[in-house]
Amino acid sequence: MLSEKSTATVRTTLPAVGAAIGDITELFYEKLFAAHPELLRDLFNRGNQNAGLQKQALAGSIAAFATHLLDRPDTRPDVMLSRIAHKHASLGVTREQYAVVHEHLFAAIAEILGEAVTPEVAEAWDEVYWLMANALITLEERLYAEQQVLAGDVWRTWTVVGRVEETSDCTTFHLAPADGAPAPSFKPGQYVSVQVELPDGARQIRQYSLSTAPGSPVRAITVKRVHGPAAAGPDGEVSHHLHARVRVGDTLRASAPYGDLVLRDSAAPVLLASAGIGCTPMLSMLEHLADTGHTAPVTVLHADRSPADHPLRGDHRALTLKLTDASARFWYESGAEPGDGEGRIDLTDVSVAPGTQAYLCGPLPFMRAVREQLLAKGVPAADIHYEVFSPDLWLASV
Repeated sequence: MLSEKSTATVRTTLPAVGAAIGDITELFYEKLFAAHPELLRDLFNRGNQNAGLQKQALAGSIAAFATHLLDRPDTRPDVMLSRIAHKHASLGVTREQYAVVHEHLFAAIAEILGEAVTPEVAEAWDEVYWLMANALITLEERLYAEQQVLAGDVWRTWTVVGRVEETSDCTTFHLAPADGAPAPSFKPGQYVSVQVELPDGARQIRQYSLSTAPGSPVRAITVKRVHGPAAAGPDGEVSHHLHARVRVGDTLRASAPYGDLVLRDSAAPVLLASAGIGCTPMLSMLEHLADTGHTAPVTVLHADRSPADHPLRGDHRALTLKLTDASARFWYESGAEPGDGEGRIDLTDVSVAPGTQAYLCGPLPFMRAVREQLLAKGVPAADIHYEVFSPDLWLASV
């Protein structure tokens, strides 16, 4: 809870801070990476930095947290904090790094806002920062303890025991612990961070959903090769490295599993909606439902460019058929086969059982469209859960 004195100051200065938050975060990252270039090289996603996505997400999360403190002082934005904490835990973020961030963030605030940052203003926003930071530190340390790893030491070496070309741009890597010890448990829908050493010496990290169920003897990640203006550069350097260089018998460093979009163990009906590579956590959930004999209705929805671009398409259908009460519907922009939909996903003729828990994964426009259609069908907002494979620009804006 924000102190009474700081609440008044933050309320007064939030419009000015909010208006300048984009400039503040841009300057913050400049200062941070100038002082600690190893963080950009080995921790932060250079592709997201290059595209400005991380700056937008940080700016949005700070503004959203401060607004929440003012509007609902007796609660915390736990959904936003949990999502950030899981991401941080998968990267091995430590308590000490929050002090480093604080130093450069507040230097940026002072430089951008100038004389407006009086001692009283600085003290109030310092309180906001440490309320958010300490909440995240507590959540992250709990996540480390649950996985029995030390903060900053989440990595383990895995051997690639299988490689399957799913589509022209998607490859599945089957992994087993290199030391022969049991693989850590995970929940359907979670992801791991994968760290690779690139030709320039950088150790870049990306997150990939585990696409098999927890009971599978090996773990699997399905990686989509990212294309863009600089496809082999920062925008897709890790995915291109994995596709071009990693073969059976090679090793990869991967984190303990994290992620808060997880399948709830319940007898409720389930709806799994995905687009593109967003099908990977849904496949893990679907396989788990089949393995555990889930009997409530399951609705599987997927949208893609074409059947040939749909990764794990055969698994999508086969796992659906294993369930006693399940149906699958696919939409394609081109090449739709009999029984498939054409164009954008349309839930008009999709029946949604009462009490359905819905899980979404894919590009933000796709998830927004599906969520709106589900809300229109009477699905409560609290029962619609989502995952996004990038800095979370949705939570920061709602």
